[in-house]
Amino acid sequence: MPHAARFLENPFQLHITFDLAATFLFAVTGALAAISRRYDFVGVLVLAFVTGLGGALLRDGLFLQFGPPAVVTDGRYLVAVALGAATGVFFGKRLHRFQIPFLLADAVALGTYGVVGANKSIAAGLPMLTALLVGAVNAVGGGLLRDLLVHDVPLVFRPGEFYALAAMAGELVFIGLTRGAGLPGTLSALIAIAAAFAVRILSVWLGWRTEALSGEDGTGER
Repeated sequence: MPHAARFLENPFQLHITFDLAATFLFAVTGALAAISRRYDFVGVLVLAFVTGLGGALLRDGLFLQFGPPAVVTDGRYLVAVALGAATGVFFGKRLHRFQIPFLLADAVALGTYGVVGANKSIAAGLPMLTALLVGAVNAVGGGLLRDLLVHDVPLVFRPGEFYALAAMAGELVFIGLTRGAGLPGTLSALIAIAAAFAVRILSVWLGWRTEALSGEDGTGER
């Protein structure tokens, strides 16, 4: 039997801790975004919920469709959102600037959700390329909804942001380590998350940029 087929028949089942960790971290970024805009506690909770669970809801509701999404049937996800909101409030009261904690939490969550989404898609029998795309949607979905709700240009759309690319880089590392190197799933996931985190942070630190596409006059208008 081809190695790829064996991999699809026996995909690695990542522990739910990875999913909950990504939910928590994205919820923190949602809470920080709400606090920076002086929202009340309802706004903080709503933005933490949407950011923490948005990507997973898109993944399970649109692509995998195995009944009600786990994030609404398992109370641990709501606990992770609540803890993320509380963490955001705790640190938000003590920090005047949110850029660094926001960036770090978002980068870790980005890599984690990318790996989780790719792994769950492979477990569902999706082709490898589709699994990569679903993992990317899983990774960027919560941040996309967060930015839209606070009227920011989503990070995934901004020229110069290695955002979806960072998530997909981590997914490729995960698949390569599990399929090619035969490493255990948990170890592969941790390395892949670190890789996605490194790509995201280095892109900001070193100024790696993608270029904006422009129209014929160079202004974006034709």
